[in-house]
Amino acid sequence: MANTRSASDEITVAVTSWAGVHAEPGDLGELGFKVGRREIGHLHGDRAAHFSFPKKLWVELREHGRIVPHPVFPDSPGLAARRIANETDVRDVIALFRLNYDRAVARRILNAKGEG
Repeated sequence: MANTRSASDEITVAVTSWAGVHAEPGDLGELGFKVGRREIGHLHGDRAAHFSFPKKLWVELREHGRIVPHPVFPDSPGLAARRIANETDVRDVIALFRLNYDRAVARRILNAKGEG
């Protein structure tokens, strides 16, 4: 990577800079990112990120090679993993978190308006 920060540090700085996002450690050593109580994904150190996507989006992301099935739940469409090996992966992991962030924020807005 071009800078001295680790992949997980770079991702954490980016994702927690978005309004309403906080990071908290999970029970299995992962670092989860949440908007309110809704998790938008989590990191396993500098090596992998895990997400949950709507099935239609999951299929699209998988077809484009951006995600693979979650290693613990490989037969569960929607649950996804992304390996982190280089700076390109870091940028795409941030983009994947952003997809879930935008969905979570849109849902919160709808709920606040009584439309969700």
